[in-house]
Amino acid sequence: MWPETEQTHELLQAARGGDREAVNRLLERHRDALRRLVQMRLDPKIQRRVDVSDVVQDTLLDANRRLEAYLQNPAMPFHLWLRSIARDRIIDSHRRHRVSGKRSVDREQRLAVPQADDRSTMDLAAQIRDMERTPAAEATMRELARRFQAALEELEENDREVVIMRHFEQLSNQEVAAALGLTQPAASMRYLRALRRLREMLGEESA
Repeated sequence: MWPETEQTHELLQAARGGDREAVNRLLERHRDALRRLVQMRLDPKIQRRVDVSDVVQDTLLDANRRLEAYLQNPAMPFHLWLRSIARDRIIDSHRRHRVSGKRSVDREQRLAVPQADDRSTMDLAAQIRDMERTPAAEATMRELARRFQAALEELEENDREVVIMRHFEQLSNQEVAAALGLTQPAASMRYLRALRRLREMLGEESA
């Protein structure tokens, strides 16, 4: 999902040397990845009011303002740092735009989960239930994906987040650990626990 790191490192080095063109190229080459992240994590109802491009642009502007401080103390890989800024912008959008008057503030601040008709959702649902993806099974797969999405939303916040980061955002266990401030074994354990719980929940629905 994110651009390869070798060129990013080169651009970061140039940016440390005061090369403004390198800064522009660095931010611009991450625009598409940010767009995919925002489209996936911003509630569809909010996207009717908030343009994804605006959230992406706000993220890049914020990153540009804060880049010097990051270069002085890069506590995490650049793409994870950029992701954290985008995440804050998404949460801000959730806070400003009420999805439903019946939802609590905490519920509104939660990041959206991928939609049931998203191909990645169906792929992961199939893996969890050990189902073979065939044209004949497409209708069954869509129903399974719908149930999987509902189960994902019922997970505890930390468990849901690690599944989305690992599978949908395509972050490695090492990257998830860095983003969440966990050890790698702890991040791996959380991911496996979440998958186990999803299997249990889908199995209960089938019983």
